[in-house]
Amino acid sequence: MRTLAELLRDSDWMQALSPELQQRVAAETLSRMHVSGSCVCRRGERVEHWVGVIDGLVKMANVSADGKPTSFTGLGTGGWFGEGSLLKHELRRYDIVALRDSLIAYMPRATFMALLDSSMAFNRFLLNQLNERLGQFIAMVEHDRLLGPEARLARSLAGLFNPVLYPRVGASLPYSQDELGQLVGLSRQRVNQALKVLEQAGLLRIDYGGVTVLDLPRLRTFEG
Repeated sequence: MRTLAELLRDSDWMQALSPELQQRVAAETLSRMHVSGSCVCRRGERVEHWVGVIDGLVKMANVSADGKPTSFTGLGTGGWFGEGSLLKHELRRYDIVALRDSLIAYMPRATFMALLDSSMAFNRFLLNQLNERLGQFIAMVEHDRLLGPEARLARSLAGLFNPVLYPRVGASLPYSQDELGQLVGLSRQRVNQALKVLEQAGLLRIDYGGVTVLDLPRLRTFEG
């Protein structure tokens, strides 16, 4: 399992900080292990940390008043999230749930604000991150309204290759069909059927415990 030091070392914004700020980040950012199914962050709580995935996979989700769960997106190794709520100083508006055993980093608000006030590179990173996240959610709304399950899964898989939001992703996605179902809001059985359609189209290969993408451009535009 990767370590907090490795997450910080591999974060582009970290390398652009002054030595003093790098030392502060390393000293004040903490890590915590969360077992599969546990809540990493809770809806309605005060947002006091910027959060990163050192190693693992979590999902951003909510449950409606009538008990219907809704998954928004997944967050894998190397990704950071929660900057929007920190900047707006609002209560968290969603749950973050571990889909597998995950090691999570927590940077305190004061440290985050110090970077915001002191580093142009960190501000540029946040602008890019927020812009990419906005585009991701706009695309999700479009997909849910206009596309069938195979195309929804294809676009969701393609979205996991965003180098800003998912910096550690490779050609293979080590996500089980159950995890993919939770990320896109489909049953495991429906994910299995959709993956077979995409495999037959030559867009990916179904592996044991994951999938390997063979044609990312076509996956991004697949409509069934």
